[in-house]
Amino acid sequence: MNPLVLLFLLLPVAFLSGWWTARRLGARHSVARVDELSSSYFRGLNYLLNEQPDKAIEEFLKLAEANRDTVETHLALGNLFRRRGEVERAIRVHQHLIARPTLNDEFKTMALLELGEDYMRAGLLDRAETLFADLVVMNAQAPSALRHLIAICQHERDWHKAILYARRLEEASGESQALQIAHFYCELAERAQAHGASQEAEEHLGHALSAFPGFVRVHMLRGRFAAAKGDHDAAIAAYEHALEADIDYVPEILPALLDAYARAQQLDRAERVLGQMVRRYEGISPVLALARIYARRDGRQRAVEFLGAQLRQRPSVRGLVQLMDTAIEDDAEAEANLPMLRDLTAALLEGQALYRCTQCGFGARAHHWQCPSCKSWSSLRPVHGAAGA
Repeated sequence: MNPLVLLFLLLPVAFLSGWWTARRLGARHSVARVDELSSSYFRGLNYLLNEQPDKAIEEFLKLAEANRDTVETHLALGNLFRRRGEVERAIRVHQHLIARPTLNDEFKTMALLELGEDYMRAGLLDRAETLFADLVVMNAQAPSALRHLIAICQHERDWHKAILYARRLEEASGESQALQIAHFYCELAERAQAHGASQEAEEHLGHALSAFPGFVRVHMLRGRFAAAKGDHDAAIAAYEHALEADIDYVPEILPALLDAYARAQQLDRAERVLGQMVRRYEGISPVLALARIYARRDGRQRAVEFLGAQLRQRPSVRGLVQLMDTAIEDDAEAEANLPMLRDLTAALLEGQALYRCTQCGFGARAHHWQCPSCKSWSSLRPVHGAAGA
């Protein structure tokens, strides 16, 4: 819920609390206090309705200060300050709440969790980690605290601790973290391979498969590691396993797989596998690769005919660009007239997202295992259609 809306809903509680106190006490100064609260509340409401949130916040802050027992109002204010980038104010609000000796355990836990988020927003990750770790030890808001700890570990690339916290989150929440854990092991494998520790890298990949059987990233990494050692047959086998695991990753797998086929001199096998991909994958990438093979082996006319037939079934700007490239070199008249059309068509692709996050909608031209926007793993998928891959 929007924190400003939450604040709007909670403030009547603060107002009514003051009114009830005044009624019970029957004191003249208390009635005057209620009048002051009423005035602040309606001024803030007027500012809110007139889309003046800054002035509304100031009035509501006066109301919260006047009635310090309204913990929910302070929590909503602190949350709002953090979302607006006023982290120092958010920290002060939450620290003030935690310092209250009469605050019950439930509200103290909520305030500690909010304070930890304040520290994260301020970049004080060591303080945030200590606070969230204390909450886990206290078994208070443990799932939320563990999720924040995992986020901190990912930011610091401390994959061992991320795995530990992810497993504890599984125990605390009952929610599977298998995919995240598999990615963390893959990150460790890449780090080990970069330092020349091939055996350690393979052990990490084994742990990743144990956590998430059939994980496509494991097969892709095994293919990359094998190709780096010059074992092209092993690379081909790994990349083909990756295609079986998840056909959506064709645009990422195909360039490396085609290179391995070429180095292993297995072009017939490449043609057969590409034919299977064309039938299984709705994007244009395997079609373009197969057309290039036809052009080299059978001539450009064969490639043009194949591309033309495929583009009728799956319209694609990228396919059209390759079709024009192929036709231009085979026809003198086309060579004079088509380059401008080809360049204009290619310009349509500039800036187009090739991948889109299924969780938050973030678009990217390059693939990321973790969405740069919402931090979800394996959520970026190829965009299909006229501008897709």
